[in-house]
Amino acid sequence: MNNVVSLTKIPHFRLLALAASIKEKLKIPECIAETQIPGRSPGAVHHRSPHPRFGVSWRGQMAAALSRALKLPGKKGSELGEYDPLTQADSEDESEEDDLVLNYPRNGLGRDGCLGAGSSKLRAGRPGRLVGAADDPQEDEEEEEEEDEWTERLPRKSRQDRADGKGMQYWSHRDSGRERMGEDRGDAGPSGAAGLGVHGDDAEDKRMRVKNAVRSAFFLVPVVCATLLVLLCAFLIPCKKGKLEKKLQWEIALGAAGGVTPPALALWDVDGDSVEDVFLGVTTMTNDTHATQGNKIYSAVALSAVSGRVLWSKVMRESVMYIQCGLQCSGQPSPVCLLIGKSVLMAVSGTTGKKVWSVLLKNIESQAVLLPDLQADSVPDLLVATLPADEALDLSLTLISGQTGAKLGHPVPFNLTGQGKLIGPLLHETQQGAFYILFGLGNVQAISLRDVYSRAAGPMSITQSLRKKDPGWEALRKSNSSSFIHIYRGSERVEFLLPLVAGFGNTRSSLDSVSNLNSTRSDWALVYGAGKVSVLRQRDLRKEWTFSSAPIHSPPAPGHFNDDGILDLFIQNSTNGVMKAQIVDGANGRVLWAAEFVCPRLVLETSAIATSTGQSAFLFWASEPITAQRNLTKTTAAPGVLGAPEPLIRKLFLMHPAYPTVLLELTSTTDTAVTSAVGYQAHQKDATYITVSSRPTPDSEPGARIVKSTSLKAAIAKGQIVRLGDSGKTGGAAKPGTFEVNTFFRRLSFKRQ
Repeated sequence: MNNVVSLTKIPHFRLLALAASIKEKLKIPECIAETQIPGRSPGAVHHRSPHPRFGVSWRGQMAAALSRALKLPGKKGSELGEYDPLTQADSEDESEEDDLVLNYPRNGLGRDGCLGAGSSKLRAGRPGRLVGAADDPQEDEEEEEEEDEWTERLPRKSRQDRADGKGMQYWSHRDSGRERMGEDRGDAGPSGAAGLGVHGDDAEDKRMRVKNAVRSAFFLVPVVCATLLVLLCAFLIPCKKGKLEKKLQWEIALGAAGGVTPPALALWDVDGDSVEDVFLGVTTMTNDTHATQGNKIYSAVALSAVSGRVLWSKVMRESVMYIQCGLQCSGQPSPVCLLIGKSVLMAVSGTTGKKVWSVLLKNIESQAVLLPDLQADSVPDLLVATLPADEALDLSLTLISGQTGAKLGHPVPFNLTGQGKLIGPLLHETQQGAFYILFGLGNVQAISLRDVYSRAAGPMSITQSLRKKDPGWEALRKSNSSSFIHIYRGSERVEFLLPLVAGFGNTRSSLDSVSNLNSTRSDWALVYGAGKVSVLRQRDLRKEWTFSSAPIHSPPAPGHFNDDGILDLFIQNSTNGVMKAQIVDGANGRVLWAAEFVCPRLVLETSAIATSTGQSAFLFWASEPITAQRNLTKTTAAPGVLGAPEPLIRKLFLMHPAYPTVLLELTSTTDTAVTSAVGYQAHQKDATYITVSSRPTPDSEPGARIVKSTSLKAAIAKGQIVRLGDSGKTGGAAKPGTFEVNTFFRRLSFKRQ
């Protein structure tokens, strides 16, 4: 203790010399590292109080000597922990000498590289001892107690460093016990500061792991959702599509067969499933004495196109000749269908079959023609042709209100000369917006709709839509007194006259204004003289070209065979047991495609359907194709039975212009198909082919009427390829492979014309 007190009396310059000597011996660098106090957090500042046994003066003197030896700045900074050694050493106040302020780095001892080996040894040695000072036993004992108190607070790493310090350290035997106590308290090491640092690192790592997991989740969740969506579109939707195609294929027997006379058939969507439903005239045999026609009951039936179930049935007083749907009447939530018999025209709701209005006429001979709104009631009006049996040449045109069914005036008769079946009536709108009615017996004539309406209801009833005239058409009159304009008049009778519009054969029973718009403004395909086909230009009524062939037994089917944008004509003719199918170029009348088949012994129209390629697919009925390897007739006798030929098998073929030498056989039957129609399924880009057939029975009872629906996509998937050979080739193209053809047809989709 005396030594400590005597140090305070050493002169200032000697104390500086002593500090220089300590610095030289201990090799202390110019910058001293900050020492961390054990048990305190990094960066903390600790003001140690005087040790009760050593006193205040000894610490203050030593701090002043060491600080001056290290040449620390003499001005106290603003930050806590900066120490002014000069001021502190020169102060006479004991309390100022007690304030030993140490600033400890936040990242551990010696981390910034300022401390060298000498500094480490300085920290490892006994703090406060002056080199060269006399050792007193009592002082050594007290210093050992002081050292024990300091060393038990130092970090484990510092003690390890000191243990490696060549015998300069002395450690307390209580360290191991205190380390265990620190671990029991949850610290990372024996010191609180080190434990907090480790826990901080663990918490930071945990936060980073959670953050990375959240980022991964934000990335993976959209990827998984997108994958599920792709799987849903790739697997579930095709499954629903396949189920719909399966539902579109059905067959039902309705009533008795009426021979080969085609029944009334129309297509229109009435149940809102985007598939055109089937309307059919049915005759049922019965033993009921209350039947209207002996043992027959006549009715009109609506069938669902998806399942074939009966939507509604309407009993009629006579056979239904025509069914037309799509008339929009005010006050009706759904389009109206017309049921036309020989002497009655009835409008019914397309959804329920309930009667809206009806009108009685005599000897109706035609379908209803959709006219412009003549009464200005926002509902199109109708025109029907009647031909009384007792006055064969007096054809009458009757105007009917589409809203109420009332007759507009009285029927307008015409004394026609000629013979043959009735042509028309058809409505035509010229380029000037004038309306004309085309009709005739064996020939074709036109009369202005304005004249018909003025003669039926009076001149004062003409509306603004009928006041237009076309000077070009008016100049074609034979005389000013004549009401007729001759469209075709010759020695050969006219068989067919139809607008040159794609899909007209499938939509001719529609009363929709949009569907009828193109058909009223087009040129015409004219069939006359049994085997002549011409195209009439509507602007001047001149023939564009003429094609001659064998007798044509069905109306031509307009469709696109080549890519010139002009409609071509598919025609059929039969002679000597051979049916010949031909496609004539609509631009010049030359043959684009031809094939020969065994005569199917039926008369059925060809259907032309628009496809995704921009060309049309043609559906027609025939028997076996005739090639060089096949005979014209294919009949074989059953074993042991002479003269028992095999039944004639009729086949439905599909021909696409992309592969003109290949036909796709969709189905085959021994039934006699009498009429057909094509409906469309817009969502699936599919088409349904509806056929009405007469199926014979083994006994003498009348056969059944069979209605069958076929999905074209489903039929194509199961279809068989039939090659035409040399007779069907139109050029020297290479023979297409089976895989190539199957792939093309299975990717084919259909659309409305």
